[in-house]
Amino acid sequence: MAQGHCNRCGKIWTLERPEGICQWCGNKAICQTTRTTLRCIKSSSRRRQKQTNTDNGYANLPEPYLTYYNVASQFTSRVPTIDQLDLLHDIILTLARANQHKSMSLPAMYRAAEHCKDHYWYEHFAITRGLDCAHCSKTQRRNCRKDWLYPDCPKAIKLESLNRPILDNDGNMTEFGNLIADDKAIDLDQWTDIRTFLLNAPLRLKQIAVKIQSDQSLTGAERKYLAKLRKRNQKTLF
Repeated sequence: MAQGHCNRCGKIWTLERPEGICQWCGNKAICQTTRTTLRCIKSSSRRRQKQTNTDNGYANLPEPYLTYYNVASQFTSRVPTIDQLDLLHDIILTLARANQHKSMSLPAMYRAAEHCKDHYWYEHFAITRGLDCAHCSKTQRRNCRKDWLYPDCPKAIKLESLNRPILDNDGNMTEFGNLIADDKAIDLDQWTDIRTFLLNAPLRLKQIAVKIQSDQSLTGAERKYLAKLRKRNQKTLF
């Protein structure tokens, strides 16, 4: 019995031969007797180089944008990773617009950056939880956070789940999202009729349809053939 692991799925090798079809993954594999991993090199020089590469050039900004970046970078870690760059740019843009009219001191910049961070969380809670805490006082927000009064908030926006079961006009159980009108929704009946028509259409008509879809110009003979088919299949209007 060959001893080792499958080189495809990594599970224990169960065949007698060192080569064959793995029982676990069903692929042609070989018996891997050793399982090695890459050695992680942790050196100060490599860490410094990695930090420099992820800087994205912000450290080379001219003044006063370098100061704006240094202030904004102190608040990006307080939001989710996916929104950190967005908050960074919002703070830099806010500070740049504020300094156009009046020169701000460094403490004032930190205060403005903190307002941008708070505004981010206000919008986040408004979208995810339906809470509008931006117009409440600090005392009220502190009490809501301490006693968890968010479910009883009179300003809370009611959110509906699209997966909520609901009865339609015919009395059938369906999801709430299926009853919302959508202009971009596909008409299944019309799509089925078109598919059925294309299956029975002549080969030359299919070739013309491919050329029209790819924005290619039709020849004179193809235009006459298409006009003849349209006239023959045109519904009579009375």
